[in-house]
Amino acid sequence: MKSVVLALLALALVVIFALIAWRSADQRANRQLWASLASHQPSAPARFDLSSIADLPDAAQRYFRFAISPGTRLYTVAEISMQGEFSLGNKDDPKYLPMRAEQLLASPHGFVWNLRAGEGVMKISGSDVAGDGSSWSRFWLLGIAPVARAGGSPDHARAAFGRYVAEAVFWTPAALLPSDHVRWEAIDDSTARVIVTHLGLQQAVDVFVDVDGRLNKVVFQRWSDANQQKVFQLQPFGGFLSEYKTFEGFRLPTRVEAGNFFDTDDYFPFFKVTVTSIRFVAPSDSE
Repeated sequence: MKSVVLALLALALVVIFALIAWRSADQRANRQLWASLASHQPSAPARFDLSSIADLPDAAQRYFRFAISPGTRLYTVAEISMQGEFSLGNKDDPKYLPMRAEQLLASPHGFVWNLRAGEGVMKISGSDVAGDGSSWSRFWLLGIAPVARAGGSPDHARAAFGRYVAEAVFWTPAALLPSDHVRWEAIDDSTARVIVTHLGLQQAVDVFVDVDGRLNKVVFQRWSDANQQKVFQLQPFGGFLSEYKTFEGFRLPTRVEAGNFFDTDDYFPFFKVTVTSIRFVAPSDSE
């Protein structure tokens, strides 16, 4: 009997150490990609000049004039801290969990979003990540039990691309200035469409602004399996933006509410956050 107990204890220790090693590997992969994406920050960025947007649709011009002060260094990579609520449920029973997250946003190259959510026995941590030709979602309960893992597929990469292109509209507008991989189209007096391409992926996002150019919502067709059939398909995603603050010459929203099936009866905001800081990482900071 004693030998059986010892064998079970030994097995339990092996399992625990294996889970710890697995979790450490996830964290190491996140740190490596964070550093890789941070290296895309331009070392000597140009300063914002209104002449660079003169050919854009009027709504897009207003967006940039509001979001970027003339003369601002055009940093395209940002570190973002946020807190708020994240839903694991649905519209009828949202099951919101308190959350905090740290994010590196480097459109069009990728992003890393490190999440800590929940309380007590429902503490969840993990990440959504895309970049360097890969993407993954990896979440753990109490830091030791894997509860959700996805990625490594074209579907997952396409879904992730939609997310971080849309978030660039919120938080890294310099990454959306006209370039070989970014173009703008007119929709109407208050709406413009930005289209971003990168490594065979393409995402269009409709940008809604007021008369001053303040972004108040974004809407796009996102490739997602967040539906009853759990099948990847294009479906409307969007969010509302508010509570603007200035960060190093960029005027950016610090309140975001977003969710699937935006502008339909099935919409509910599963993501409700307040940004507490935005920092534009200098290349030397990532070394």
